[in-house]
Amino acid sequence: MAGLRVLFLGGTGIISSACSWRAVELGFDLTVANRGQTSIRALPPEARRVTADVNDAASLAAVVGRDFDVVVDWLAFTPDQVRARTDALRGRIGQYVFISSASAYQTPPARLPITESTPLRNPVWQYSRNKIACEDLLNTLYREEGYPVTIVRPSHTYDRTLVPFDGGWTIVERMRRGQPVVVHGDGTSLWTLTHHRDFARGLVPLLGHPRTLGEAFHITSDDAPTWDQIANALAAAAGTVPRIVHVPSDAIAAVHPGWGESLLGDKTYSAVFDNSKLRRVVPDFVATIPFEQGAREIIAWHDEDPARHKVDHTVDAAMDTLVDRYGT
Repeated sequence: MAGLRVLFLGGTGIISSACSWRAVELGFDLTVANRGQTSIRALPPEARRVTADVNDAASLAAVVGRDFDVVVDWLAFTPDQVRARTDALRGRIGQYVFISSASAYQTPPARLPITESTPLRNPVWQYSRNKIACEDLLNTLYREEGYPVTIVRPSHTYDRTLVPFDGGWTIVERMRRGQPVVVHGDGTSLWTLTHHRDFARGLVPLLGHPRTLGEAFHITSDDAPTWDQIANALAAAAGTVPRIVHVPSDAIAAVHPGWGESLLGDKTYSAVFDNSKLRRVVPDFVATIPFEQGAREIIAWHDEDPARHKVDHTVDAAMDTLVDRYGT
């Protein structure tokens, strides 16, 4: 599909940045529209950059004044945003790719592995409920008018800038200080972490593919370590050994509601995915980067500049409180 004209609404985020580079690598004619703010993730030099606020109707209309084969929307989080985008693009594109979230799946899942036919229901996390509402709108557009929709659901996708624990660098800082760190539950629930370069290998081949319209796909790694294994991999990369204290998720929520919402709405429960549907369309898709490698990238990037060692003091204080209550 070299030469495919693709517009990314967004393109310098954790997931979208890797997809930008992969799209250019495969010969796509890529335009990236965002607010033009400085990003820690560079765009490929071959990409055309347009400065625009895609949440402003006039700004969005100016961006889509040129026809594109595919638009990938990394920045829509509510039905109103989706409606504005689809209205502006109607009749002008061959595919609208909405980036949803695997947290929209039934929480907790009734069975594993999770497939694209797993029901969508998240009674806890508003972010996930908004994504479900966006998907409902898009499915209606597809059914009623054949709007060329493809839905993609990332799971927990990371790059070198993201420590995959609430509070970010806080847990690594505590490990290096020799302080106990809190891991929710008993640390044995399975959690799928996907490196952003692996995600890009799955997403970009879907662009312009005729068998994706009206369909939903998740794109994840096939590796699902436990949360204790994730903590241990980070500690090993940081040159230390973690002192883990296990705390029930609802107890964490009682002390730090924001942290608790992301646990009870997503991370508390095992998440293992079946990528068979994706492979039927992208037969050579395989995630090749284990979290142990990703952890080394995370630690190396943060250690390049001490200014990146940012501690979330509310999470740090909550861990102290929880360790006092649950530590032995």
